[in-house]
Amino acid sequence: MTTSPPAKTEISRISAIGDGVRPPPGSTVWSAPISDVARLLSTDIEVGLSDSEVTGRRRRFGPNVLDVRPPVGAFEILVRQFRSVIILLLAGAFVVALIFGESLEAIAIVAVIVLNTAIGFVTELRAERSMEALLRLGSQSARAMRSGQVRIVPAEELVPGDVVTLEAGDVVPADLRILESSRLESDESVLTGESLPVSKAPKPVGVNSPIHERSSMLYKGAAVSRGTAKCVVFATGQATELGQIADLSRRARSESTPLERRLDRLGRRLVGLTVIIGVLIAVIGVATDKDLYLMLQTAVALAVAAIPEGLPIVATIALAAGVRRMARRNVLVNRLASVETLGSTHVIFTDKTGTLTENRMSVAEVVTAEGRVEADDFPDVQIDASLAGQDPFAGIALVSALCNDVVSGEDNGGGEPMERALFRWLDESGICPEDLRGDFPREGEEAFDPEVKMMATYHRLKHGYLMAIKGAPEEVIVSSTRVIAGGGPRTLDGEQREGWLDHSQRMGMSGQRVLAMAIKMIEDRPERDPYSGLDLLGLVGLYDPPREDVRSSLADCESAGLTVVMVTGDQPGTAASVAASVGLGNAGGRVVLGSEVSELPDALSGAPPHSDLLDVRIFARVSPREKLDLISMHQRAGRVVAMTGDGVNDAPALKKADIGIAMGARGTEVAKEAADVVLLDDAFTSIVEAIRQGRIIFDNIRTFVVYLMSCNLSEVLVVGVSTLAGGPLPILPLQILFLNLVTDVFPALALGVSPG
Repeated sequence: MTTSPPAKTEISRISAIGDGVRPPPGSTVWSAPISDVARLLSTDIEVGLSDSEVTGRRRRFGPNVLDVRPPVGAFEILVRQFRSVIILLLAGAFVVALIFGESLEAIAIVAVIVLNTAIGFVTELRAERSMEALLRLGSQSARAMRSGQVRIVPAEELVPGDVVTLEAGDVVPADLRILESSRLESDESVLTGESLPVSKAPKPVGVNSPIHERSSMLYKGAAVSRGTAKCVVFATGQATELGQIADLSRRARSESTPLERRLDRLGRRLVGLTVIIGVLIAVIGVATDKDLYLMLQTAVALAVAAIPEGLPIVATIALAAGVRRMARRNVLVNRLASVETLGSTHVIFTDKTGTLTENRMSVAEVVTAEGRVEADDFPDVQIDASLAGQDPFAGIALVSALCNDVVSGEDNGGGEPMERALFRWLDESGICPEDLRGDFPREGEEAFDPEVKMMATYHRLKHGYLMAIKGAPEEVIVSSTRVIAGGGPRTLDGEQREGWLDHSQRMGMSGQRVLAMAIKMIEDRPERDPYSGLDLLGLVGLYDPPREDVRSSLADCESAGLTVVMVTGDQPGTAASVAASVGLGNAGGRVVLGSEVSELPDALSGAPPHSDLLDVRIFARVSPREKLDLISMHQRAGRVVAMTGDGVNDAPALKKADIGIAMGARGTEVAKEAADVVLLDDAFTSIVEAIRQGRIIFDNIRTFVVYLMSCNLSEVLVVGVSTLAGGPLPILPLQILFLNLVTDVFPALALGVSPG
């Protein structure tokens, strides 16, 4: 669909950021027809914007970012250092010294204040800038149509008028008007508070529809929970609905971590205790005719001596140092408080692809009714629509190219690793996927459904449409009524289906991930029952080699008391083969299906956990609901659970787990936002390293807390016992300040940042 440029008055409505793009009077973006929206935005929805148009609009509208929390300035960090009970006590001691004319003590106290402030300022400034840099590593990307080509671009570079495509698992990068969709659902709880996903479609809605009823719109920050969509960007940055909410939250105070709150409570209790001790000592001293100034100063100095003033600062530095060490090992911590929980993890639920394996998937073999061939020996085939129904090899090549969301064969070309492997395999076999897509343009699709375990795309022919289908073998085979063999389709009976399922199981037992492919000729679309009456083409086996370093990491987990459980959507044979190759053991090598978990009577209740399943190390064909059941089962057993995930269906489990760990390389934006930790390299060894660092940080904090308390307690006891006994002061206030300066901050800091 090509639209003519809008009138000058319409273009003028594309105003400065903050005003957004204004539709004609009496209309809204969600109520206007798609053609009017395209004219308003001065965009061709089939070609997208040119690079020059994008540059001009980016200058006009600015970057597509939310100013949720501006960077903390150096002055604000400096002011924070004086918001401390400890500093107030030192300031009180300084005033007392000035009143009594003790200039040396006053200078010493000022020196302590300046030094403590400088240490806190420098370390907090470095921690703040480090966290800002880490957050920039997790930037979102989007698939935008630019000059007729789909490109993967940073989401902050989107401008009004950009045409973007979305699929399940994506976080909506801007406010969008839907142009096309397939089974589209969006989780808009971030905006509306509705916990259930809502259906979306291109059809306009009423002008006065509230935000939760605007089914023709997708809003920035929402998550695509199902289906696919093609949309046009209407508003970016602060002009989005989420941007308006962000304006309200900019001044909101950030919450401290649980550890910081516990340390703060400890500090306040110590303040109360030492103030009482100091007052008691001062009263006793005055009653025994000691110098009033000396006793007042001693009381204040004792209070300062008893309180580990470096405790909150060193704790924060320890956490920040641990976060930086994790970042160097490809672990991005989204929430500082997560570092505490990492150190106490008992169970790691991990997926298979890309975590235990190298995520370098490649086609290994193809099985059709004509026989089995290695991927390297794939025959030369002539591909057209008629031959796809006659030659199973031609059909498999066609489905591999058409039922595929990869933009290019590169790793940044979108799509899943499995789809990129199919793309590369065709290219290496001398078949150009792009040429096939040009000959059979996509005109619609049935988005992948986790319940159905299949996806399909529609392609126009001279008469009717070709449906290209791929999915789980057990689903595709059962849905097929015929099988394509040399010369045409043949009836597929029950015995033959069992034979195909046996082929699939054999391939899975060798460690392959198995896909079944099929086609279907239809007169019109969409089909009421798209997955019925399929023509089976055959099976494609893909192999992903296990990571070489996983076996040693699993051994480390075993020695450290960590239980590792594989939870995968693959078939049991594949799961068992990969587990055996990396040394993930099970009592008797047992593999439990996800359906067995959901059938347990206590799976969804608060009943005691099923002890038998607590010992299982391999779960296959697990659904999102069953992942939640497994997590709950281990949590009811008193275990701290870490869960890895990469898809939109993993988001509930990532939130449910005590520590959610998302895959940074292949993970969806929804998974990354739901997680506490993001692995930039998707490696299992990075998970183990993150937990190791969490334990090191916990040990460091415990070590320096014990150290600080023991040092300060010794000072209090020396002065307190001597005073109560009526003897002279063994340590003068100035000496106490000096001892605190020398023995507290720097040694505690060294203990807090120890690499372990």
